[in-house]
Amino acid sequence: MLLSKKWLNEYVKIDVGDKEFTDVMTMSGSKVEGYSHEGEELSNIVVGKILSLERHPDSDHLWICSVDVGADEPLQIVTGAQNLKVGDVVPTALDNSVVAGNKKIKKGKLRGVESCGMLCSLSELGLTVHDFPYAIEDGIFVLGDDCDKTLGLDIHEAIGLNDMVTDFEITPNRPDCLSVIGLAREAAASFKIPFKTPEPTVEKGEGDVNEILKVNILDKKDCYRYAGAVVKNVRIAPSPRWMRERLRASGVRPINNIVDITNYVMLEYGQPMHAFDLRFLEGNTVNVRLAEKGETITTLDGVKRELDDSMLVIADQKKPVAVAGIMGGEYSGIMDDTKEIVFESACFNGVSVRFTAKKLGMRTEASARYEKELDPSGCMRSLNRALQLVQMLDAGDVVNGAVDCDCSEKKQTVIPFDAEWVNRFIGIDVSADEQKKILESLEFEVRDGMIYVPFFRGDVLHQADISEEIARFYGYENIPSRDFSSDTAGKFSDTQKLERLISNTLLACGLTEAATYSFISPKFYDKICLSPDNKLRKSLVIMNPLGEDTSIMRTTTVPSMMDVLSRNFNNRNASAKMFEISNVYIPVEGSDLPDERKTVTLGMFGEDCDFFTLKGVIEELMRVVGIKDYDVKAVSDCEYLHPGRAAELSAEGETIGLFGEVHPDVLENYGIGVKAYVASFDYATIEKYSDLVKVYKPLPKFPAVTRDLAFVCSKKIPVLTLKMAMAKAVGKYLESIALFDVYEGAQIPSGMKSVAFNLVMRSADKTLTDDEADTAVKRAVKALGELGITLRS
Repeated sequence: MLLSKKWLNEYVKIDVGDKEFTDVMTMSGSKVEGYSHEGEELSNIVVGKILSLERHPDSDHLWICSVDVGADEPLQIVTGAQNLKVGDVVPTALDNSVVAGNKKIKKGKLRGVESCGMLCSLSELGLTVHDFPYAIEDGIFVLGDDCDKTLGLDIHEAIGLNDMVTDFEITPNRPDCLSVIGLAREAAASFKIPFKTPEPTVEKGEGDVNEILKVNILDKKDCYRYAGAVVKNVRIAPSPRWMRERLRASGVRPINNIVDITNYVMLEYGQPMHAFDLRFLEGNTVNVRLAEKGETITTLDGVKRELDDSMLVIADQKKPVAVAGIMGGEYSGIMDDTKEIVFESACFNGVSVRFTAKKLGMRTEASARYEKELDPSGCMRSLNRALQLVQMLDAGDVVNGAVDCDCSEKKQTVIPFDAEWVNRFIGIDVSADEQKKILESLEFEVRDGMIYVPFFRGDVLHQADISEEIARFYGYENIPSRDFSSDTAGKFSDTQKLERLISNTLLACGLTEAATYSFISPKFYDKICLSPDNKLRKSLVIMNPLGEDTSIMRTTTVPSMMDVLSRNFNNRNASAKMFEISNVYIPVEGSDLPDERKTVTLGMFGEDCDFFTLKGVIEELMRVVGIKDYDVKAVSDCEYLHPGRAAELSAEGETIGLFGEVHPDVLENYGIGVKAYVASFDYATIEKYSDLVKVYKPLPKFPAVTRDLAFVCSKKIPVLTLKMAMAKAVGKYLESIALFDVYEGAQIPSGMKSVAFNLVMRSADKTLTDDEADTAVKRAVKALGELGITLRS
């Protein structure tokens, strides 16, 4: 919302500097994005008067002008403009001046004749013919009677290009601040200046509007109120300079007096308005209804738009003439020959306006306000202001009365006034009288122990909202600091602790954390070679995606990790070791919401990476999170992993995840020319079997007993199977078991391998005897024998 300081001062006189004004407004809750001064890039441009005009001796289109700029001597300036005459008053850029576009003007010669400056056009002042309709676009700007023609006067002052414009960021819950009056109310409360919303008055006219205009609200759910008034004998003309200045400062282009009045009232009161040409309103009737399916309308911007039966329209007896709350139709606008108009001041359902604007791909100043839910009680005030301006500008003859169809059932919000509760809630000590003054400055009414909230403050519903109003005008900076009254101390949850532990462990293992989008393309599933019936292909589809590449929610993080590895490989990184802790989204039958499951994903490639590098990182991760009894089994049915180099990690029979070498076809799809490895684990399962409790054990007092054992088994049997069987058989005396040799070759049958382990056994309360150690070893050999594994002789 752009706010003109000149316009603001009409309601509230603010006698502070610009910086102080913006700081105070921000601190009281009206956030200022920035401020600027009109024409601030212009400098050293003054009012001058043409004393004489002579033809340039060496040019048939240049003129030598003598210009009086209020100095001791007139200036000689050479110009090519053909619209000047003696006596014209014009903007004159002096030597060392700056015009629009940061163009510097210096004294020089044109065709051998000295020129001591430049005469300026509108564009060279950063203006257009909309700002001064009597000016010409391709010539020098000749100042009219609405400008100050004091010679030598700075051009900013002469033409009113001297406003300070503040840019406010208005939150969606405060549509009342999308207006000059709303911000004036906030400024008055911030600077403790009296303020009251002005009530416009309309002088009595002729006739009766009810004999001319009929209004029917056929959809009362989406139209809360519709008020209309008629103006006859419309006299289309440019708006006065003060109105054009205010519109320009607010970012609105002046057009003509009638259109400018509707825009002016919208900016002043925050209530969008529209003016219809009565001759194009069939039957002089306004019907507020839903569009019929297949109905079309050509809007003011010249675009033909197809409507559906969910869109609210303003229609006459035969056709739609406007899209309600968004834009009028092409024949509803004001033309040069318009003689009778209908002013519309209405209040529509914000959700309906928002959905319609989105469907039609339109967002206007009007729709931006309506979608925030305006106050229906403001319709008549805004309509009367428009009629008042018509009479002020002599833009037409106002017909007596207004047609006002009010379907709103809004009740005034009433909240108990409890000053002590507010003080306790905020932690301040403000008297009840002071709190009452603050609320009354915002046009709240306080009486009989109750607070009557003004209708335009739809955001104030509870006592906490009242506390916010008190706090922001008492001053956030004045609220004393204190400790939290709660005894609860902030800390990480167990889940957060585990996530940080996993992240730190993987970082310590040399991996780098990645972050990828949760939405992917369906083609990603093809790239990792998932079969058409794979359940992972069933994904949630995004209703309004940024594009096809981000149209579904992922069910696996493997494509995202492969994309990261591919990018690193294609950027000629010799190696990459990455991890990500992120979510996958599994559709749930019968529910609109997916099962969001956190996943730990690892990926790597490079000369220093192989299957066992990845497995080593996983083993370290399992050790740190306290999962001891896990199992690793070879798998061959994972479509994106190499069938002979993939494994499943599980605990107590429940799958934690899969890891292994990436399938060659997948590597080819991603353009990776070396072997790569990925792993994907379910975070919830890791959390379920993790044990982060660390128990202190004293240093051993008794010596350990070691035994080396070698076994012959099938190549297909994982080493972990042997380790787990031996650990279970040895029992409580086992301190550690480590593989130290794997042999295949002579003396070992074909299809078999020899694996050798080092067992360390120790008792916490005595020295183990050889018999106790040997007995434990025999139990281990027997346990492996039951699996068809023999002790190597």
